[in-house]
This record gives sequence, C-alpha cells and structure tokens, in this order.
Amino acid sequence: MNKTKYSDTTEGAYSTRPARSGTKAFGLWREVLMAYVSPAVTAGIGGLVTADKILLLRALTTIGGASALFALLIGLWLRAKGKQKRWLVSTPQWVAVALFALGGSMLGLLSACVTTSILEIAKPGDFLAWSSHIWTDFPLSATIASTIASWRWRTSLKK
Repeated sequence: MNKTKYSDTTEGAYSTRPARSGTKAFGLWREVLMAYVSPAVTAGIGGLVTADKILLLRALTTIGGASALFALLIGLWLRAKGKQKRWLVSTPQWVAVALFALGGSMLGLLSACVTTSILEIAKPGDFLAWSSHIWTDFPLSATIASTIASWRWRTSLKK
C-alpha cells in the first residue's frame, strides 16, 4: 500500500474562518479625524472654486477645528455615559441622532456666544478675519459632528 503524502495547494484559498460583521467598534480617534478632514476638505474646495481666501482659512480653523472639537467632546461623552442612558439605547436610531443634532446645534450656538464675548473683551488686533463667521461655523460644525458621531456610535452598538 502506497501512503505518499501530497501537499494541499488550496489550503489557504478555502479557509473556513468566520466572516467579519459589517460594523466596526466605535473608534474615537477615527471619528475626530474624520470630523476634521471632511468639513475642512469640503469647505477648502469651496474656497478654491470661489477663490475666497477667507473661506480657505476658515476651513482649516473654525470649520474643521470646531467640528473635531465637538466630535471629541460628544464622542467622549458617548463612550463614557452613552450605554448607561437607557433612553439613548432603546429609542429608534433616527430619534437619538435627531436629538444629538439639536443638542449639537445648541452647544455650537453657546460656544459661538462665549467665543465672540471673549474676543470682544480681549480685542485681538481689530478682530481676526474669520471672527464674524463664528456664528455660522460653530453651530453648523457642531451639528454635523454630533450627527455623524452619534449615528456611528449607535451603529456600533448593533452586534
């Protein structure tokens, strides 16, 4: 009887390991990075197309920076306290995201109010070129960042 051992060349091609699920874990650094890059690139393209130098400056500072800051704050809160809030986990996803969008816009308005008040007190060199746009940049950035962060956080809970 011939007991020659043959090598299996298809061993790696037909593995039987389980497939990964489509949802990823909530990574805060990824959310903050995307919250900065997405609006900054979008506003930067808008500034290039319209040849608006102030919009290019705002894209990198108030628009991208505020969005990253709000995504960091909301992401930290969601990671620390989000699962403990029963209403947040049990409500439909779109309701929770809408509430976070509303809360984000309120947080953005509050931060715009505080920032402009501090700038009026400090009077940094006849105000900066972008200081008049804070009232639109902060609430929009906060709304977008809170919407995206809360949506992706809720999606990561479904496993």
